[in-house]
Amino acid sequence: MSTPPASDYMGFVGVTTGSSSIMKVFPLWADILGLPTRTLIGHDLPMDAAPEQYRALVEQIRDDPHHRGALVTTHKMNVFAAASELFDELDPFAISCSEISSIAKRGDKLSGRAKDPITVDLALNDFLPANYFTTTGAEVIILGAGGSGTALSWALAEREDAPQKVTVTARSDDKLDHLREVHRQHGTRDGLIEYVRTDSVEDAAALVAAAPRGSLIVNATGLGKDRPGSPLPDDVVFPEGAYVWEFNYRGTLEFLHQARGQEQSQNLHVVDGWRYFIHGWSQVVADVFELELTADIVEQLAEAAEGVR
Repeated sequence: MSTPPASDYMGFVGVTTGSSSIMKVFPLWADILGLPTRTLIGHDLPMDAAPEQYRALVEQIRDDPHHRGALVTTHKMNVFAAASELFDELDPFAISCSEISSIAKRGDKLSGRAKDPITVDLALNDFLPANYFTTTGAEVIILGAGGSGTALSWALAEREDAPQKVTVTARSDDKLDHLREVHRQHGTRDGLIEYVRTDSVEDAAALVAAAPRGSLIVNATGLGKDRPGSPLPDDVVFPEGAYVWEFNYRGTLEFLHQARGQEQSQNLHVVDGWRYFIHGWSQVVADVFELELTADIVEQLAEAAEGVR
């Protein structure tokens, strides 16, 4: 691991952190929020990192007095699996979803939280009309049952206008079994979530094509960011009037390009991951530095970030 700075800093645990806009955005946010540091350090780990690598990183964060805490992206489920016992405090979302997206310090205690159910709901409400599912009967297809897909399914189950059906896909039964257990512990309404293993992009495309008009179709796989590709083939047909949400805002973004290609012909509402990025980062920064965020402050942060997008 690299030699840590001799002054306070925040960390960013990811795969290719240097490519993220947050590296330019964080100093601007630090000025707006009056943070004690303008320094953000990336901790890059490969997609197939070993458990001991996660443990070593969490121990580094815990033991370095200058390390204020960190946001975890791609590795949040692996951090929980490998290092959850190193934390003194875990919030209910972290325990139920088996993921840690925010690492913070409270005195001599190390705190782990799963912020995604909150941040994904904030981002969803930024573009989806109120009472949308109640008034339209639209359904949801979440492609990917990792941390972000799990969080969205949790947030949808909590909505007052929850959809009639949420289909979540994965390439392995293990991930779907884990998601079932998350929803069982959560007390999610029986029949709301359908768990579907998709062995090919064609399997996923068939689900998307059969979804009702106006449905919400989401790429929560990480494909198009951490590694190239899309969970759907190029000949997929999106439902007419669908909201198509790409969780990523940077990378090769094949899924986003597929949706853009049908934006006019299928009357799609295409949304990238920029607002999700804003909410995800602002919530974790607030957690690490023990701040209260208002809607006005979040909009100030979003405006500052727009200049470096």
